[in-house]
Amino acid sequence: MIKIKLNEARRDEAINEAIAVLLRGGIIAYPTETFYGLGVKYDMPESLKRLYELKKRPGEKAMPVIISHRGLLSEIVQKEWLAHLPNAAQSLMDRFWPGPLTLLFPAKEGLSEFLTAGTGMIAVRVPGESFALQLAKKAGFPFTATSANLSGMPPAVNAEEVMQYFGERLDLLIDSGQARGSRPSTIVDVSGAGIKIVREGMISPAEIEDHLGQGSA
Repeated sequence: MIKIKLNEARRDEAINEAIAVLLRGGIIAYPTETFYGLGVKYDMPESLKRLYELKKRPGEKAMPVIISHRGLLSEIVQKEWLAHLPNAAQSLMDRFWPGPLTLLFPAKEGLSEFLTAGTGMIAVRVPGESFALQLAKKAGFPFTATSANLSGMPPAVNAEEVMQYFGERLDLLIDSGQARGSRPSTIVDVSGAGIKIVREGMISPAEIEDHLGQGSA
């Protein structure tokens, strides 16, 4: 495993190395604006399978991804649904992206079930200012953003905890010290006529409902 201690002088090196590892099917651990995440390229089923096995993640739990901008939604979200994007989904993206808000969309046909867990849905966010966002901008493709932990355990808040969970089984670890978040991203299902808050996180339900001027449906 490669380990890079992140600082401004090594930021470009870390980003380039992370992209190289993702492109060859490896697993990276990297800091986000919440906790540390585990990344593999979204369209590599064998890498996704390895990630599931590494985390001991139940097969019925979907795998969220991050992107750098909304234009990449066409790679992972159902085309017909995007063509008639609900006002609530548009408004939440306008207000909270980039940021710790994960949105559930109807998945594009053909996406790996390791991403959708057979639900027909894909969880996506544009991360807030962080190494994760910088990496996503340079990579130009979606990659996973599942928390760096064994399933059912607390998310890793520093590189030492990542190592305790996974040791040398990762291909790359980007160490930026202590994670900034105290809670995970908030998850909101925007696939239907209204919205449904699936998981409370850094953005409160009140913030979301106040912004939309409605209760969660």
